[in-house]
Amino acid sequence: MASSHSSSPVPQGSSSDVFFKKEVDPTKHIRPVQSLPDVCPKEPTVTDQNRWTIYHSKVNLPAALNDPRLAKRESDFFTKTWGLDFVDTEVIPSFYLPQISKEHFTVYQQEISQREKIHERCKNICPPKDTFDRTLLHTHDKSRTDLEQVPKIFMKPDFALDDSLTFNSVLPWSHFNTAGGKGNRDAASSKLLQEKLSHYLDIVEVNIAQQISLRSEAFFHAMTSQHELQDYLKKTSQAVKMLRDKIAQIDKVMCEGSLHILRLALTRNNCVKIYNKLKLMATVHQTQPTVQVLLSTSEFVGALDLIATTQEVLQQELQGIHSFRHLGSQLCELEKLIDKMMIAEFSTYSHSDLNRPLEDDCQVLEEERLVSLVFGLLKQRKLNFLEIYGEEMIITAKNIIKQCVINKVSQIEEIDTDVVMKLADQMRMLNFPQWFDLLKDIFSKFKIFLQRVKATLNIIHNVVLSVLDKNQRTRELEEISQQKNAAKDNSLDTEVAYLIHEGMFISDAFSEGELAPIVVDTTSQRNASPNSEPCSSDSVSEPECTTDSSSSKEQTSSSATPGGVDIMVSEDMKLTDLELGKLANNIQELLYGASDICHDRAVKFLMSRAKDGFLEKLNSTEFITLSRLMETFILETEQICGRKSMSLLGALQSQANKFVNRFHEERKTKLSLLLDNERWKQADVPAEFQDLVDSISDGKIALPEKKSGEERKPAEVLIVEGQQYAVVGTVLLLIRIILEYCQCVDNIPSVTTDMLTRLSDLLKYFNSRSCQLVLGAGALQVVGLKTITTKNLALSSRCLQLIVHYIPVIRAHFEARLPPKQYNMLRHFDHITKDYHDHIAEISAKLVAIMDSLFDKLLSKYEVKAPVPSACFRNICKQMAKMHEAIFDLLPEEQTQMLFLRINASYKLHLKKQLSHLNVINDGGPQNGLVTADVAFYTGNLQALKGLKDLDLNMAEIWEQKR
Repeated sequence: MASSHSSSPVPQGSSSDVFFKKEVDPTKHIRPVQSLPDVCPKEPTVTDQNRWTIYHSKVNLPAALNDPRLAKRESDFFTKTWGLDFVDTEVIPSFYLPQISKEHFTVYQQEISQREKIHERCKNICPPKDTFDRTLLHTHDKSRTDLEQVPKIFMKPDFALDDSLTFNSVLPWSHFNTAGGKGNRDAASSKLLQEKLSHYLDIVEVNIAQQISLRSEAFFHAMTSQHELQDYLKKTSQAVKMLRDKIAQIDKVMCEGSLHILRLALTRNNCVKIYNKLKLMATVHQTQPTVQVLLSTSEFVGALDLIATTQEVLQQELQGIHSFRHLGSQLCELEKLIDKMMIAEFSTYSHSDLNRPLEDDCQVLEEERLVSLVFGLLKQRKLNFLEIYGEEMIITAKNIIKQCVINKVSQIEEIDTDVVMKLADQMRMLNFPQWFDLLKDIFSKFKIFLQRVKATLNIIHNVVLSVLDKNQRTRELEEISQQKNAAKDNSLDTEVAYLIHEGMFISDAFSEGELAPIVVDTTSQRNASPNSEPCSSDSVSEPECTTDSSSSKEQTSSSATPGGVDIMVSEDMKLTDLELGKLANNIQELLYGASDICHDRAVKFLMSRAKDGFLEKLNSTEFITLSRLMETFILETEQICGRKSMSLLGALQSQANKFVNRFHEERKTKLSLLLDNERWKQADVPAEFQDLVDSISDGKIALPEKKSGEERKPAEVLIVEGQQYAVVGTVLLLIRIILEYCQCVDNIPSVTTDMLTRLSDLLKYFNSRSCQLVLGAGALQVVGLKTITTKNLALSSRCLQLIVHYIPVIRAHFEARLPPKQYNMLRHFDHITKDYHDHIAEISAKLVAIMDSLFDKLLSKYEVKAPVPSACFRNICKQMAKMHEAIFDLLPEEQTQMLFLRINASYKLHLKKQLSHLNVINDGGPQNGLVTADVAFYTGNLQALKGLKDLDLNMAEIWEQKR
């Protein structure tokens, strides 16, 4: 009903036979033309009916549905005119009909396209008759007029009664309202509406029948063509029957005998296969007893291989055998049991290997057993066995220290184990030599322990590398084989014949014998059970004793461990190269971890002894001895394990820092006490200090050994590289202290930077404290000196010069031991040198200032008169002689001359000032003569002093220049 009146004609199809079921009387189903009441005001009423023709009988659906022989139907509007057999049910698609898509018609379209083109050309050449066109046009116009009576709402493509608006438009609810006294009227309206809709249905059906009638000629033509096709099919069927008869005769004469021979060959092969299957089942049946025997001898790898082979046979060759339905699960449970047994066995082995006496020379305990266990664990992907070994290492390291302490304490009679219960307290009662021997014993035991761990881990590492190497070689062989097979496939061009009768390849009957050489060498592993029978010697049965899959599995390669144990690597390892590489790295990390464990236990042992401040109370010799022992142990463990552990090194550095602090504080306190008691007088130089200085000059910065023999007398001065240094006793001891710092750096290289900082602090302290005591006159209160003399000042300057002389030597010593990135710390020596030079310059300035104040005092009272020389100049010469006497034996001649030149310049300045005040000029008068005589007396006395004869005094500068 939803189709429009202008749609294309209905195509012919096989469903057209529905309209030829029976002849019906059109008078019983075609209602007379009558006018219907206007129940739907918006729609036109029926005013005309087409003349009935013979074609209407084909498609009069209401006539087929409204069967008068049926009982009265219900008054429901939608079903009362339908037949009882007319039920709207869902058609279930047939299972025997294929799903047809557009692709199925592609070949047909390609074949019919040429005919369609010819048909189109014929249509253009021979147009249809005018009578047909006029009849068709007349019929089309008439149908269009009839269809215009049907409301447009029924022609919409989206027409659906489940839409409320559509439903209300077609069936107004006012026609079904029976309330009040309007029941008869509503019933009449409903009946009229039903008649009206039936009329619309008749119009549509009539038009459908007309469209079908227009195609009747094509339909009858198709029926005629079908009869011709049936004749062709009948002839073809007869030809096929004749051909089949001929083929049957040929088959009976030429093929039946040959095929019978082939069937017999196949039957024989099948019997051989069954026989071999039975033998294989007998072998598989003996798997569990054989596994039990292997486990009793700890042959875990053999048991696992047998289980894996059996499971593969069950899955491939014996699949579906009812008697073996539970064997697979039993083997899986047995495999899990073997996993637990291997882990327990490896734990036991680790405990036995690590806890055996350390005096045993054997490096690896039961190497074959270890290799077997590792292979089994790798085969089962149980990679956590390294964790078990690591935990056992920790326990063993603890036991080593505990046993060493017990053995040492038991040898000391002074320790009463009944009174002191705790082992740590007993260990703390040991003195340094005893404790040092204990630590040395622990380190030696740890070294043996690490060597054993390394040997065991090397065996495990070699096994892992062997498996990894085998995987790589297997992969390379597979790639080469694939390349060869690809080349072979490309070169072959064979045709395969089919055995049609049996539905299989003819070549299958002969290919079994060709496979025998490939798999004949694999029967030994399949028949591993001692009760299994060997394969038959029959050449036909040889290929059936095993399978190709198991043959490839049993191929092995061998290598050897450092101990001489052959490693047989099978190809059924489940580990990837990535996992094996990671496992090899974990083994190396475990060796590093063993070194770390030993160092950590040593640190705990060291810290337990250091709780009472024992290590901080060690003297330099003891601490250096301890430091060297620990450094040797660190170096040896690094050589064994390949990596330096930092825990013990950090503990040593921590103790070294504490030692450096105590070392520095002791020597700084000692220097402070020496300075506070120093009276700044020249001290005699003992011979040992002269030897110490000589050794430094020879390039050996260390404390020299005491020379045995008769005692040598001390010298007055210290001779350093040909120069004499008059020094105080504090400076001699300071030089010794400096050498102690340098020697400590040689003994403990890790404290070089700290020692450099402490030594710089010590030198700064000496400089600042000596400045406070001498220049600052602090010695007056500290020591009780009455005054700071020029001799004290000169002696202090000379001591500072001696320290300045050795600063470059000290700098070079530390520079040779500092890493390059810490060379910037050497700037401390540059700052110290500058401070010392400034201090020496201040002392020189102080000496000049002393004479300057004396000149100012004496020359301010100078008068130019007789006698000559005057008392003022005699006093000046006397003070200059005292000054010379005080410093000449302390300072070098060059420094004495420079100092007196500065003093003479001060003298000339004051004399010139006084002469200017007295208005005495260089005019050759009496006053000029008296001044000249006094100056000559001063010059003669000054040049008469030792070392000042050649001193250029230039006394002419005392006179002012004439303007």
